[in-house]
Amino acid sequence: MNRNEAKNRIEALRKEIDRHRHAYHVLDAPEIDDTAYDSLFEELLKLENEFPEFFSPASPTQRVGAQPLKAFKKIKHLKQQWSFDDIFDYAGLVAWDEKIKRMVEKTDLKNEKLEYVCEMKIDGLKMILTYEDGILVAGATRGDGVIGEDVTSNLKTIQSVPLELSEKISTTVVGECWLSKKELERINVERKEKGEALFANTRNAAAGTIRQLDPKVASHRKLDSFIYDIDEFKVESRKLKVESEIQDAELKMPDTQIEELDLLSKLGFKVNADHKLCRSVIEIQEFYESWAKKKDKQDYEIDGIVIKINSRQLQEALGYTGKSPRWGIAYKFPAQQVTTIVEDIAVQVGRTGALTPVAHLRPVLVAGSTVSRATLHNEDEINRLDVRIGDTVVIRKAGDVIPEVVEVLKNLRTGKEKKFKMPEICPICGSKVQRQVVGTVKSSKSKVKNEESAAHYCTNPKCFAVEMGNIIHFVSRKGFDIVGLGESIVEQLMNEGVISNVADIFELTEGDLKPLERFAERSAEKLIESIGKSKNVSLEKFLYSLGIRFVGEETALLVARNLSFVIGHQKINSPGDVARIFPEVSYDQWIEIKGIGEKSADELVRWFSDRNNLEMLFRMEKNGVHFEGSGSKMTGDRLHGMVFVLTGELVGFTRDSAKDMIRKEGGSVSSSVSKKTDFVLAGENAGSKYDKAKALGVKIINEEEFVKLLEE
Repeated sequence: MNRNEAKNRIEALRKEIDRHRHAYHVLDAPEIDDTAYDSLFEELLKLENEFPEFFSPASPTQRVGAQPLKAFKKIKHLKQQWSFDDIFDYAGLVAWDEKIKRMVEKTDLKNEKLEYVCEMKIDGLKMILTYEDGILVAGATRGDGVIGEDVTSNLKTIQSVPLELSEKISTTVVGECWLSKKELERINVERKEKGEALFANTRNAAAGTIRQLDPKVASHRKLDSFIYDIDEFKVESRKLKVESEIQDAELKMPDTQIEELDLLSKLGFKVNADHKLCRSVIEIQEFYESWAKKKDKQDYEIDGIVIKINSRQLQEALGYTGKSPRWGIAYKFPAQQVTTIVEDIAVQVGRTGALTPVAHLRPVLVAGSTVSRATLHNEDEINRLDVRIGDTVVIRKAGDVIPEVVEVLKNLRTGKEKKFKMPEICPICGSKVQRQVVGTVKSSKSKVKNEESAAHYCTNPKCFAVEMGNIIHFVSRKGFDIVGLGESIVEQLMNEGVISNVADIFELTEGDLKPLERFAERSAEKLIESIGKSKNVSLEKFLYSLGIRFVGEETALLVARNLSFVIGHQKINSPGDVARIFPEVSYDQWIEIKGIGEKSADELVRWFSDRNNLEMLFRMEKNGVHFEGSGSKMTGDRLHGMVFVLTGELVGFTRDSAKDMIRKEGGSVSSSVSKKTDFVLAGENAGSKYDKAKALGVKIINEEEFVKLLEE
C-alpha cells in the first residue's frame, strides 16, 4: 500500500469507526457486532503506526493515548459556570413562576412568549468541552465556577463524547458526565475482590474516575455523557467537513433552548431525549410527577428536573444573581428517608455567632453514605417537631445536602425521652445568648413590634468559637489558601494566645512557632513561607475571606468585577485602600450592582462601618498584603459613565472579555436597550436589541469600532 492509498484508507476507517461509535454510544442502535468494530479499529491502529505522518488528534485511536499525569492543571473557563437554585415542592414552583413573570414584566420583552423547557437533572459531574475548528481541544471540571481542572485526557475516553464534530465550528458546550448503575455494580465487584473500598453511589464513582491521573483507568470504567448547553458558538467556515443534517442557514446560535438541544444532537453530541416544552406550571408539575415515579427505572441516577426559560432573549434579559441564573431552577425529587434514634442534642457555635442545635444520631446509611449527625436548624424547628433526646425520628438526605430531621415517630416513645432547651449562655465563652432583631412587624392591633431571628446568637463578638470560625474561613482554600494552617493548628495557636484574629496571622514569625508543640524547625519555616506566599491575593478572594454575612464567593466576585461602577476610577491595591474607600460606599450604591441583594448590601455597609474591622485591614496592609489579578482593577477611564449593550455573536473576543474591557475602562454593561444606552456593540446575527437601538437612535458599533473606542 502506497502513501496515498494509506491516507485514503485511514480517512475512510476513521469516518466509518466514528459512525459506528455514534450509532452504538449515542443513538443506542448498533449496526455491526463488537468483534467487527474491533477489527476495523485494529486495522486503523496498524496503519497509523505504519504511517505516523497522518496522525490526527481526532482519530478514534487517540481516546486512550495519553500518558499518566503527575497532577491536573488548572483551566480558566471562558464563561462562568453557574449552579441552579433548588425548589422542592409545587408551592416553590408556583412562587418561582410568579417571580419570573414579575421580572419579565419589568423588561422590554414583556410581550415575548413565556415557555419553559424541562430536562432531566442527571446526578453526575459537570463537564465543559471546548472545540476549535470542530476538534476537541479541552475538557474541564466545573471547579469553583471560574477555574476548573483540565481533565481532557479522561473525557476523551468517553465514547459518547465526539472528538470531532459534524461541522467545522468553534464552540464550548456544557454537559453531565455520568456512570450507569450497571457499570457501578461491575466496578464494585472488582474493587471488592481487590479489597478496595466500594463506591457509595454512581456520582462518587464518576467523580473519582474523572480525577484519575491515568486515562487508562478512566477508559476501563466506561463513563457516559449528556450535553445540554452551549456557552460559546462561532462558525469558522461554511464548508462542511462531513455529511451533516445541518443546513448552512442554521449555523447560528439558537434562539431557544429547544433549538439548542436539537443543534447539539445534530453536531454529534448525546442529548437526553426526555425533555419537554411546557407552557404552564401545571404542565411542569405533571412532567415532574411522572418522572418522580419512573426515575428509578433508568440506568442512570436522576435527582430532579431542571426548568429553563425557553427564550434565549428572556434568559439574557433576566441574567444572574450572585450565584445562579434567574431564568432557571432545579426542581429536586423527594429526598431519601430513613429512621434512627436521637442519642443526644448538642449545640455548635458558628463563625457568625449563631447557635445551631445538632442531633447526634445512631449511625444509619442514607443516600449512599453513613450519617451520624443531622441539623435541627433552631429552637423554633425543635419546638415544631417536638423532637426529644431518645426519640425515633425520620431523617432525609438528598445528594450533598446536610441531613435533617423531618418527623418524630411519637408512637414509639417510651416515656424516657428528654426535652431539649436552648442554652441561655454560650457553651464556648459563657456570654449571654439571645435572638437578634431582624426587622419590625405590625401586630393584629396595628402596633409595631420587633421581629426576631429564628436563630440564637452569642452576644460576644470576640467569642473564641466565632473568632476561630472566622480564622478558619479566612485561611481556607477559597480564601487566602494558607497551606499548613488547618483547623487544629488554628485552634492550637489561639489556645496558646499566639493569634486572636486574622490580622495576627501576618505578624507571625518562626520564633513564635518553634517553641510550640508539634512545630519542628522545618514545619515552622514552611508555615511562615506559606503565609508569605498568600499575601498576594485577588480582591474577590480577599472579600470572601473576611466572612461578611451574605457575602459568599459569588457575591464577592460580583463586587470585585463591578467595583468601578460604585467607586469610579479609584484604585484598590491593598486592604488599606479597601478600608479607606469602602466605608464611603452607601447601601444604595451597593444595591446598584446587579446581583447584590438587600441583605448583602446591608452587611457590606455594617461591616465596613466597624472601626475594629478597618483597623484590622490597615494592619494587613502594613504587613504586606496586596491585591493582584483582581477583577476590580481599572486600566483607564476612557469609557467612564458609558452604558453598553452587547448583541449578536462576537468574533474577536468573547462576550465576557468584552464586558471586562468595558468595566476596566469605567463603563457598565446593561442587558437591555433604552434611551440611557450609549452604545450597542453588535456582532453577527444581531437580534431584537439591534432593531430597538435603531428605533431609539442609539449608536450601533461593530467590533472594529469598539476596539478604536478603547484606543482613543
